[in-house]
Amino acid sequence: MTRGKTTGARLMLSLGMALWLSLLFLPFRGIKAAAVLFIVLAATIPFSYLLVRGIRRLTLHFSGLQQHLPNGRILSGILLLAVVLMPFVAQDYIIDIAVIAGIYIILALGLNVVVGFTGLLNLGFVAFYAIGAYSYALLNTKAGMGFWYALPVSVTLATAAGFLLAVPAVRLRGDYLALVTLGFGEIVRLILNNWDSFTRGPNGISGIAPPYIFTMPLDRLSHYYYLVLGFVIIAVVVMRRVEDSKTGRAWVAIREDEIASAAMGINTTLYKLYSCSFAAFWAGLAGSLFAAKMRFVSPESFSFMESVLILCMVIIGGLGSIVGVIIGAVVLVFLPEVLREVQMYRMLALGCGLVFLMVFRPQGLFGGRNAAS
Repeated sequence: MTRGKTTGARLMLSLGMALWLSLLFLPFRGIKAAAVLFIVLAATIPFSYLLVRGIRRLTLHFSGLQQHLPNGRILSGILLLAVVLMPFVAQDYIIDIAVIAGIYIILALGLNVVVGFTGLLNLGFVAFYAIGAYSYALLNTKAGMGFWYALPVSVTLATAAGFLLAVPAVRLRGDYLALVTLGFGEIVRLILNNWDSFTRGPNGISGIAPPYIFTMPLDRLSHYYYLVLGFVIIAVVVMRRVEDSKTGRAWVAIREDEIASAAMGINTTLYKLYSCSFAAFWAGLAGSLFAAKMRFVSPESFSFMESVLILCMVIIGGLGSIVGVIIGAVVLVFLPEVLREVQMYRMLALGCGLVFLMVFRPQGLFGGRNAAS
């Protein structure tokens, strides 16, 4: 009886989603095309649940395979080898997208510390990204500092900004914290857009120099790809170590139950400050890499939608899951490029995909009980 009720509920949910998607499609192609889409979706959506179950079983099988390997090093080594050899077999277009994906992986890993580990909703994370990018751009164009000299200053400024924002904000919770971080992100963007004498306003800053290794400029995509890949590997290793540390466990405890954590002697305010500052550090690093890669920065690159995109990467991959966040970032960077030929519908397809994921697997692709344990 229970299975029959569950099946009926899923059928009604599938019909409702088919109707909703058809109504979204109606303004683009008209009633006839929307009706055809409804019929197709009503027939195919129930199979998507079976597909999700298959992916879940494959994930469990993958986890079991990793346990039989020596710490998963063989499989990790194969994947790493494929990533390292990509510039030798891929076109420049693919390499360019991979570089952007690497920068977003660092950003998403940073936001995962705040949202996934600590449970603090941050809707203005792009502000630290902008601070890191503009810090390097200004230090390079106005002070003549190279990438490696400006990088510590840029990440320090972003970290300090994260700490200063966290001092008044960490005492807030839920929607109030989200509004404060959202306001901070908009404040930073408006300052960058209106301070013409310093940031050149909407015109942005151009002529940013690429990084150098000794006397060799990293101005080729393949060279810059390896630079970003190196920082991604460092970020993943550090995140793994922090996740298993006392600090990481304290963050997860705060996320699960802040009152119980405080009762057990955890200084929740202090650890929240650690979380926000640590996350801002990685955002500043990603911003410096972005500015050095593009050699141009402008306020349009750091809008609120960037914060939403980074948050979607974390949610899709699974809150607290490092592997999931990496996959979420790669998917959301490569998917729009795959759908570029149907540019009018690609955001519609992306939105529909997010709805499907939240309905059938709300914990994300790799989220769940093992996400942050």
